[in-house]
Amino acid sequence: MNSKEKSKIILRVLNKIYPKVPIPLNYKNTFTLLISVLLSAQCTDINVNNVTKNIYPKYNQPKHFLKLGRKKIEKLINKIGLFRVKARSIYYLSKILVEKYKSKVPRTYDQLESLPGVGHKTASVVMSQAFGYPAFPVDTHIHRLAQRWGLTNGKNVVQTEKDLKNIFPKKNWNKLHLQIIWYGREYCKARECYGITCKICKSCYPNRNKQIKTKKA
Repeated sequence: MNSKEKSKIILRVLNKIYPKVPIPLNYKNTFTLLISVLLSAQCTDINVNNVTKNIYPKYNQPKHFLKLGRKKIEKLINKIGLFRVKARSIYYLSKILVEKYKSKVPRTYDQLESLPGVGHKTASVVMSQAFGYPAFPVDTHIHRLAQRWGLTNGKNVVQTEKDLKNIFPKKNWNKLHLQIIWYGREYCKARECYGITCKICKSCYPNRNKQIKTKKA
């Protein structure tokens, strides 16, 4: 079974389970989406949502975080991993948005990725979820599943993103990356499926009987 054949199976299964797919991170506007995605690096979405639910009602614009300063931002997000590094990024990111972009989140990859703490994956999420631009954000979970499903050779997230974009139609990208995230959390878990029990794994590899070890991104 080649990648295109697998992609049809994957789309069919995911569209049946998730005809409508929720966005895992809670946010109020494009700026808070950017902040939440930044905070989610090496941290669960649940933890980010638990922390930001007490922040965003009061602080949801770049000027708010600029006025707060780094130390106060640290106190607000100190339950999140790498909070000092992230607080620094949020402060200087907010400063740049206020001074250079009139407090608006820029709408291009180059501009987004030039902001402190914003990598390609974070920029892709914002481009996809805030601006509707066709994007395929790849995190470590999607990277792992793409390997299990035989869609990539698993060298790194950059290669995985390129491979997935070549396999799936562009019209599916924005919804599909979210569907894969939810499916991985509910059905193809790292320490439960191992590439041999969920519907997608069994459909793509009906004769597989050994656990699959995936390479970290």
